[in-house]
Amino acid sequence: MKPNATLLFLAQLLSSLSSITLAANYYQQNCEPKSCGNLNNVTYPFWIRDQQPDYCGFPAFELRCDDEKNASINVEQEHYIVRNISYESQTITLARPSHDGCFAPRNNLSLSLPPFKVSSANHELIFAHNCTVRPSGYKKIACHSHKKSLVVLGGAYGTPDDDGIFGSCHTAVRPVLTFPGAKVEEYIKLLASEFLLDWAAPNCSECRASKGQCGYNNDTLKFMCICADGSHWRNCSNNHRKKDLIIASNHQKKVLIIGLSTAGGVSLAILCSLFILCMRKKEKHSCSGLLKRFASFQPSSKSDSELGFSLNSPIFTYEELYEATNGFDSSEELGDGSFGTVYKGKLRDGQVVAVKRLYENKYRHLKHFMNEIKILSLLQHPNLVSLYGCTSRRSHELLLVYEFVPNGTVADHLHGRRASESFLPWRVRMSIAIETADALNYLHSIEPQIIHRDIKTSNILLDNSFHVKVADFGLSRSFPMNATHVSTAPQGTPGYIDPEYYQCCQLTDKSDVYSFGVVLMELVSSKPAVDITQQRNEITLANMAINRIQRQELNEFVDPRLGYQSDYSVNRMIDQVAELAFQCLQSDGELRPCIKDVLEILRGIENSGYRTKFCEEIDISSEEARLLKSALPYSPNSVTQGWMSRVTTPNTSV
Repeated sequence: MKPNATLLFLAQLLSSLSSITLAANYYQQNCEPKSCGNLNNVTYPFWIRDQQPDYCGFPAFELRCDDEKNASINVEQEHYIVRNISYESQTITLARPSHDGCFAPRNNLSLSLPPFKVSSANHELIFAHNCTVRPSGYKKIACHSHKKSLVVLGGAYGTPDDDGIFGSCHTAVRPVLTFPGAKVEEYIKLLASEFLLDWAAPNCSECRASKGQCGYNNDTLKFMCICADGSHWRNCSNNHRKKDLIIASNHQKKVLIIGLSTAGGVSLAILCSLFILCMRKKEKHSCSGLLKRFASFQPSSKSDSELGFSLNSPIFTYEELYEATNGFDSSEELGDGSFGTVYKGKLRDGQVVAVKRLYENKYRHLKHFMNEIKILSLLQHPNLVSLYGCTSRRSHELLLVYEFVPNGTVADHLHGRRASESFLPWRVRMSIAIETADALNYLHSIEPQIIHRDIKTSNILLDNSFHVKVADFGLSRSFPMNATHVSTAPQGTPGYIDPEYYQCCQLTDKSDVYSFGVVLMELVSSKPAVDITQQRNEITLANMAINRIQRQELNEFVDPRLGYQSDYSVNRMIDQVAELAFQCLQSDGELRPCIKDVLEILRGIENSGYRTKFCEEIDISSEEARLLKSALPYSPNSVTQGWMSRVTTPNTSV
């Protein structure tokens, strides 16, 4: 290159780098602390709508500033005024909007899902409606429209009820921070007073210590650290691995394009050339190279070939992962996946990961290994486990590296090695059901559609806050939305396999729904999917559950520790979840609800606003409706009595 050309190249390159730096500084400045109403220095994870871009904080922490100089927030679809935010204790003080003098809530404040939960610093204001026996200590509500309603100021929020009133009354519990001299007769003032919520968000201290600004990546749906050189997933240090770099959100991309355009056409051409060279180099050192290496071992498959995605997951050396797992020591084993053993590992930078090691380099295992890379490289959802990378194509062993999820599996907590150590209350079980259904709904709604094919409680991981991470995609299959099914030999885990898939060898999205129905029954009963010590017709949990429901013996099936006999709201929710699971376990796939409707129903159950919804409703004659209902297995309390017609779309029919 000639000297003048070299100088021109350097000048344009410096101009481009300057533009990038300005763009990065722009992101950081947007997220600096601001005031909102009576709140000062509002910062991550909170952000202010119409004043800051959405990457400055997590979606659930969105604040609004109204005309009355109040900050407000929506929690579980209810609107509240924000009185104070404590970043030290991670609490938020809220107040309810004013109500008329006859307000008596009939539903609980449902906060079983993160990032908020009701603080134990609150007291319980308990409303009882339509009691068959008046409980002691409760006061009548002096209001014409609530003649049969009672109220009492209870103890600390979350304290189990000792009065045994739940079977005779419909109750609703609201948190309140009491004031000196508070009397239960002043329940309207108590309701209007403040209450306290705890909140949780990814830690920001490491990012701030490295002079970064914490934020939220709308593409990855995860925490990001906004730095002078772009956004990273943890901090702004200089020793980032390739996997640390985060793709900017759409808003960031637009700003970055504006910044780069000022560098001129020449710098753009230079950067494009460098980008192409880097991409070529990256392809040689990514998981896509590994797939290409073994492509000759894999027979052609239309459904797999239609993926057509570029796979650029970062690579790890075998030596690095051998060291991280202490030589794949048995003490580091976390469990077995569909085709390999999973180990806990600690990388040289201190990050804890999960490493899956292929059992043997046999074709069947290799196919599952490559399939998991393909599938996970496509997916981004908060309730799906993240793939960090894989070994190099030059490695003599095949290894996958995932995010480490520390709290074991749902199976561990229900009936496994952790069952004796901890008990999952119903609130947590509902959260697990909803988050798992949300993950499945995501898989079923993307293009190409993905069927997990191995949904079970041992593949549902839990973090320390009991959030769900669905794992193990070795058996997953993908196919276009307009496909009716995939013909394939049945694979999966006994007790969870769709009987229609097993008999007809036709995999559909309803196969996952069946497996999820088994998971729901496990959450209700704390029993395993298969128990060979049971009677022959009840060895599988699905058969046992159906038998008990049809004989109206659900109370004998439910885990007695859940409060089914003592807590009215738990009793009602378990009844409805068991009924929903019953529908998911129908042997005819067309009679099962789609996962989207399962998710909506679960959310409705949790919010005490249960309404039955289905994939599609059509007008049919009364005779056709009678025939359809008579064809369904009988279920007491059955929602099938209101289920006039259930059909799947042509895209998912069998």
